[in-house]
Amino acid sequence: MAAPSYTLTIPSSTRFLEDVREFVSMHAEEAGFSDQIVEQLKMAVDEACTNVIEHAYQGQSEQPIEIAITIHSDKLTIRIRDKGRQFDQKAYREPDLVEYAKTRKSGGFGVHIMRKLMDEVAWRTSGGYNECRMIKYRT
Repeated sequence: MAAPSYTLTIPSSTRFLEDVREFVSMHAEEAGFSDQIVEQLKMAVDEACTNVIEHAYQGQSEQPIEIAITIHSDKLTIRIRDKGRQFDQKAYREPDLVEYAKTRKSGGFGVHIMRKLMDEVAWRTSGGYNECRMIKYRT
């Protein structure tokens, strides 16, 4: 039997992030994840979509972002796809939290947060699409 999968496509504007959070919440709760894990999933997906809006699409508000959730017996997989600028994984550096605190710098924590909240996070580009795949295993 195929794992149930659900898809939502939104325009690349932060005003649609609440719709994304509700979509994630509905399906994660339906899959039996705890309230705490549901909140973690919502935050990780929110960060990933915000990164697409700000960096991949550079603020262009009418580009598509596709969010797909697949519920497996042992995990939940979330895939976020866009056609914007590719995320340069090689150039990414984990933020220095002490330095950020000293300079009172804000932002730049999205990837760090996603990695802390999810069990797996990976990026790839194929066929003109960028894809961020995040996995949360059942405990």
